[in-house]
Amino acid sequence: MEFFSVMAQVWSKYSHLFLHGLWMTLYMGALTVAISTVFGSILALLRRSNWGIGPFKPIQWIVTAYVEIIRGTPILLQLYFFYFMLPSWLPFLDLSEFACVLIACCVNSTAYVCEIVRAGIQAVDIGQTEAARSLGLNGTQTMIHIVIPQAVKNILPALCNEFIAIVKETSLASTFFIGELMTQFKTINGITYRVLEPLTIVGIIYFLLTFILSKLIALLERRLNASER
Repeated sequence: MEFFSVMAQVWSKYSHLFLHGLWMTLYMGALTVAISTVFGSILALLRRSNWGIGPFKPIQWIVTAYVEIIRGTPILLQLYFFYFMLPSWLPFLDLSEFACVLIACCVNSTAYVCEIVRAGIQAVDIGQTEAARSLGLNGTQTMIHIVIPQAVKNILPALCNEFIAIVKETSLASTFFIGELMTQFKTINGITYRVLEPLTIVGIIYFLLTFILSKLIALLERRLNASER
């Protein structure tokens, strides 16, 4: 009972820090998904040169290499790399710690979004493309007007799941104390010298957040499936 009593005291006294950490977590996650969706979609189109979008094979090779390198290395390594690399390589930009970590998260997520978009496009029946080409549409017109609108139904749920994954991965950003949930845990731990109670509160917040988001995604999937009938 003492554990729950202390946990209630920690929450009542430091709830503003937990809520600030929650806001920073959601803010970083939303920014990462928004930016990576734009760039990931562009890279996915560049990889599919056979659709008339990727003009040069070397671009396709570069994009493929980028995706494989990012997916083949841990995100914590990438966070460290960009955190120390960007200020030394681009000193004239005067990037903040938050900006460096955000860029690292975007670079990581873009590779995964690229694969999500590419898989969503490939899931569209090839007969749709053949029919569009037989009607006189070129590759770009076919992609924009026929393929992408149908691929969106495949891509949206996966993008939402990527958002949930990013929300959890932001906990690694606490290594650089940028203000998200795990950073707030470290702050409160340093003030109170309590570990389990604030850590449990952070765990509950993460669980409730991801649980609510997963239910919203399930609702979105049901609506998308219903619209196909």
